[in-house]
Amino acid sequence: MTDKFDICVLGLGYIGLPTASIFATKGKSVLGVDVQPHVVETIKQGRIHIQEPDLDVLVRAAVQSGNLKAAAKPSSAETFIIAVPTPFHETENGREPDLRYVESAARSIAEVIEPGALVILESTSPVGTTEKVRDWLIDELAGKYSSADFHFAHCPERILPGQMLKELVSNDRISGGLTSEASARAKRLYEVFCSAEIYVTDARTAELAKLTENSFRDVNIAFANELSIICDELGIDVWELIQLANRHPRVNILRPGPGVGGHCIAVDPWFIVSAAPNKARLIRTAREVNDSKPNYILEMVRQKAARFRDPVIACLGLTFKADVDDMRESPALHIVESIVDQKLGKVLVAEPHTRQLPSSLSATATLLVAEEAVRAADIVLLLVDHKPFKSISKRLLEQRVVIDTRGCWA
Repeated sequence: MTDKFDICVLGLGYIGLPTASIFATKGKSVLGVDVQPHVVETIKQGRIHIQEPDLDVLVRAAVQSGNLKAAAKPSSAETFIIAVPTPFHETENGREPDLRYVESAARSIAEVIEPGALVILESTSPVGTTEKVRDWLIDELAGKYSSADFHFAHCPERILPGQMLKELVSNDRISGGLTSEASARAKRLYEVFCSAEIYVTDARTAELAKLTENSFRDVNIAFANELSIICDELGIDVWELIQLANRHPRVNILRPGPGVGGHCIAVDPWFIVSAAPNKARLIRTAREVNDSKPNYILEMVRQKAARFRDPVIACLGLTFKADVDDMRESPALHIVESIVDQKLGKVLVAEPHTRQLPSSLSATATLLVAEEAVRAADIVLLLVDHKPFKSISKRLLEQRVVIDTRGCWA
């Protein structure tokens, strides 16, 4: 192991692992750090612990080249990239950002950081977090160095699960430093693999830009979800309505669903609401609309199940979006767990992107392939429009009560 790495990436999840690997394949010496021992051991073997197309090939190449190492603790590096989770937690005042993982990562590099190092926060974070990273690090250094000895920037990712490796390279990025020199250094670093434009700004603008992007999407999804509820009330086919409305050259209504999941869109708007609770009225309302949609779907299932003596309910999909294995903040998973908890019927689950059910369902639901689940069901609840579900026979579906939350068979 080299004495000093080019880059030390803290957090080897959905963002950190692809980022560390692509830098390594571009010739940078990279140390990937994760607090979970099984993650470290898996990567050392050139394997992956998450599902993403072609990521296994990239990681294997990076490890075999000798440029990517994995460890439980950071080592000296020219650049430190923090890519750890930034969830929220419930408080008396609502949902507040939980920055403990970012703080822990920032403090962990104090023992190995040297003057002149660049510290990049990639984790999607509330406005002002890059400044907190600086302050936490300086506090941990306890007078050994000052903030002027280092450079700090926020460079948020803009990648979509299922297309991460392509979008890492081809999507525009933002480099927002606490100083102009930090912005410029971060920009030069990402130019190693990013073929798109890298726009320079300050850290606070970069932080809010990422939150704004996901909040914009959340608001638009909320419009579609609210529209679907209105259509149910009025007896109108929402899928036909949206198709017709979108014929207008300046209208592009998104598709409704059972809610909004994933670590970004379901979380980031709350960071804006937390920062300006009295001003972010539209953003808060959109979040409330999307958060309430799973309960609306659950009530639909309850009403349909009441028609049967011992209903069998086939739930198709558990992930937060189609054709990925990620169940973080998944409304589909929440709905299925609620069906089980409320004992609405016998639950069968079809999820092509997992070999075993989450622990919350393993003892109370049965995992089957989609057609088997549908054949055995009285009620078919489509929650995620995975590609395999689209080929299910319509003749088979006609014999069941169908709740299609994604318009998969519309």
